[in-house]
Amino acid sequence: MNSLAGSRILIERIGLKNGMRLLDVGCGPGRLTVPFAKCVGQRGEVVALDIQEKMLQKLKERIKNNNLTNVRFLLGGAGLGKIQEENGFDRAILVTVLGEIPDKKIALKEIFKALKPGGILSITEVFPDPDFQRQNKVLRLAAGVGFTLDKKYGNIFAFTMNFVKPKIV
Repeated sequence: MNSLAGSRILIERIGLKNGMRLLDVGCGPGRLTVPFAKCVGQRGEVVALDIQEKMLQKLKERIKNNNLTNVRFLLGGAGLGKIQEENGFDRAILVTVLGEIPDKKIALKEIFKALKPGGILSITEVFPDPDFQRQNKVLRLAAGVGFTLDKKYGNIFAFTMNFVKPKIV
């Protein structure tokens, strides 16, 4: 999985830099959250969203063990109104998460609203994830809420698609 969706490759693909704010949707126990937080540094912030309290507890322990102070935790699912900010994030990322979200359209609308104009939503899917979403479905869902496809990496079985929130909405 690391060669397809590891932290180093994803950081590069989304252009994550020091001082940025990242929304990590479906962060789980933090396999990616910790490297993301290190990348954005103390001037940046990662908001880690997960529907499972147990996952956030594991992540909190990892954050503590890495002496990081730039991660904020949100308990809840995408599309359930937990992301209150508007135009606040430079990047949002979903890694093998989209298929687990019951109302994908509402979740993507919420993420769209949270991103700054020109911000990037990055969606990574890897087969044989049981909730794997095909490229055409991801493209249709993202375009349906206003995102524009920016870049696509990988192949039909393992891909990352980056979408941009237009600067003028």
